Amino acid sequence: MSIDLLLKGGKAFVDGELLPVNIGIAKETIASITAHGEPVKAKRTVNVSGMWLLPGLVDVHSHHREPGFTHKEDIITATRACAAGGVTVSVGMPNVSPPPTTAKILKDIFALYRKKSLIDYNMNPSATKLEEIPKLKKMGILSYKVFMGVDTGRSYPHMPGIGVHDHGKILSIFEEVAKTNLPIMVHPHDQELMDVIEKQFWDKGQRDYRAYAKAYSAYDGAMWDTAVGVLLNLQRATGVHLHLLHMQTERSLEMLKQAKDEGRKVTAEVNPWALWLSNDWKTVERLGSYALSYYVPPHHSDAVRRAILDGTVDVIATDHAPHTKAEKERGWKDGWKAHTGTPSAQYYLSLLLNDIHEGTMTVQRLVELTASEPARIFRLYPQKGVIRIGSHADIVAVDPDKKTTITHKSVLSKCGWTPFAGRKLRGVPIHTLVRGQFVYKNGKVVGKPGYGKLTKPINS
Repeated sequence: MSIDLLLKGGKAFVDGELLPVNIGIAKETIASITAHGEPVKAKRTVNVSGMWLLPGLVDVHSHHREPGFTHKEDIITATRACAAGGVTVSVGMPNVSPPPTTAKILKDIFALYRKKSLIDYNMNPSATKLEEIPKLKKMGILSYKVFMGVDTGRSYPHMPGIGVHDHGKILSIFEEVAKTNLPIMVHPHDQELMDVIEKQFWDKGQRDYRAYAKAYSAYDGAMWDTAVGVLLNLQRATGVHLHLLHMQTERSLEMLKQAKDEGRKVTAEVNPWALWLSNDWKTVERLGSYALSYYVPPHHSDAVRRAILDGTVDVIATDHAPHTKAEKERGWKDGWKAHTGTPSAQYYLSLLLNDIHEGTMTVQRLVELTASEPARIFRLYPQKGVIRIGSHADIVAVDPDKKTTITHKSVLSKCGWTPFAGRKLRGVPIHTLVRGQFVYKNGKVVGKPGYGKLTKPINS
């Protein structure tokens, strides 16, 4: 056996636990897993003593902004941030311009990734054109995406053309997607309820970031719960694999658990803002729209934490959503004019590692939520999401004890800011490898645009 690279002296997450082993890599795959002290001949050896070797993160929900909105982010800058954050597969979302609603448009977008991505990639196209759904599957996608609603008072990021809030059309989409045997991601939203709730605030002259945060959490999250209830009922009717996004209320999580207990094809994800950012009103007051996606009151935040630990929630995905400072600044006066979402790809692994030290996360659950489960759900396993012989050598080496303070200067995203600035964390990525090659080494991005490959579902 010819070993090209040996990662020596660390602890690797293998078979559900951290073990003191060396990892041998041959070309793109893991070729050997051997105990410390066992002799292995390798062309090159990198000492990773004191580090944990974890499966590369599989981020199935990220906004790369290209094509159409490259003043915020582009494929190169987005995947640089991913490499620094231990992400080895990143899946883009369809709110770009033109949005990938057809196979032809998606082909052109994949051509951009082929030239620019530092890491492996895919894109979730919009399922709004029924006749295109089977054509899009042939492109090698992992899943489809629907925004269940449109933005009020702005044309981005949930713009017309990819938002669907007509329940009949969603039913038709679910029926067509079910035929493909691929999942469909849905951003829950009840447009009719939101129209009424927003008007209640506006009639009182309340439009700032506080009003926006309170509107989306009004009536104890009724807007979210109603939307999730509709989606789960349509899933029951069609049998489609439904992947629910942005889980953030206690009642929605209860409905999700019930559907899972019934054995239905339902999975779900949580995003960083619900765990470390907009679940704290003091942070919302301090950062305004810079902290918002959506406000998650404490009792809902507690329910989210329980759900990610007990397995009700399957995935933590970044919902990486970079916007310029100018696009966020307008939210101080009018929250509806600020673009919603926050950048997070570069730091969410460190935030999770810090949670391990604080006792609110385990290594095993971190790996499941960010690597093995998204790989299983979207049919990349065991090629991705696991450290085992024969799998792709997608590995992030972290120093679990190294301390860091997040700063705006450290941001690799083109937007140039982070809502996590000032946070002191313990646990930092040191190296990231994609298919056996370093894309991030000793704390520096070394990957080259165009190295990334389209990662397709296995046996789809």
